[in-house]
Amino acid sequence: MNLAAAIRERNAAELPSKRDEDWRWTDLRGLIRTAPEPSQPFTGQLPPGPFDALAEDWRVLINGGEATVDVPARTEAVEALRFVARGAGSHVASATIRVGANARLLLLESYESDGASLALASLTLALEPGAVVERIVLTADHEDAVSVSQAEVTLSPTAGFSQTLVAGGARRQRLETRVLHPGGSAELRLDGIYLLAGKRHSDQTSIVTHAGTDGLTVQLAKGVVRDQARGVFQGRIVVEEGADRTDARMGHHALILSDRAEVDAKPELEIYADDVACAHGNTVGALDEDALFYARQRGIPEDEARALLTEAFVGEVVDRIGHEGAREIVRAWVAQGLRD
Repeated sequence: MNLAAAIRERNAAELPSKRDEDWRWTDLRGLIRTAPEPSQPFTGQLPPGPFDALAEDWRVLINGGEATVDVPARTEAVEALRFVARGAGSHVASATIRVGANARLLLLESYESDGASLALASLTLALEPGAVVERIVLTADHEDAVSVSQAEVTLSPTAGFSQTLVAGGARRQRLETRVLHPGGSAELRLDGIYLLAGKRHSDQTSIVTHAGTDGLTVQLAKGVVRDQARGVFQGRIVVEEGADRTDARMGHHALILSDRAEVDAKPELEIYADDVACAHGNTVGALDEDALFYARQRGIPEDEARALLTEAFVGEVVDRIGHEGAREIVRAWVAQGLRD
């Protein structure tokens, strides 16, 4: 039974647990003993979404539902997709995005909840040759929510897909991305940021499978955790036999700002081809005390100095966002998150 079926059938025994290798740090079965009742229809008013000012079209899925986005060949579109959970129920929402040949799509995606809900968002994205997609994901989940997003991305040769996940955590939060990379000069960028405080938890998991020659993947994730928060990064890049001349590079770097915070990281490369250029890096540590001392010597209060240094740390990921308007929204969200 998959996660969607377990939620729909309220079968808590089938939720993923620490016995599942890919879920060992995001145990849902140990947390949820009895699945919540289904979410009720919502008829109230919603505040504006974080990306409403940028979008040409809005799709809002409240307590479940389905959405389809079709971008015809050789056109451009800006779409806002909001997954909203209201109340303490459980539900599954899904979206299908198809982008035609040589089309361009800016997908502005957000997750919002207001209580102890259990929500799954399932997305499929298919890019035809020459299509270019930039996906920006911003989360604003409640501290008691359990929120899972699962995206399946299929690229065609010469397509380009860029993604930036920006996560503030929840009781359990997982943003999962699986990409089938055909090679053929297709280009992939998978980036992420997590800023976690209190007892919040966030898991960014990705699996990229290179199945053909001449493919490019670059990945950079950065996180900051404090209090009793927990950040999880799992990145796996698989280079299948025959996928020669693959260029794949992955980096994950995190700052731990308190003794009780935790980061679990598992970067992986599985390489079955010979002529490749692949590398990964992972660091977890504290703020640079020399830099902090330097800032304080120049009259900057310690709290402000820490915020400035951490903002600069994650700013490298923010700067890689291609769309200027989305980049500035994310930059403002990061600055606010570091000061809360």
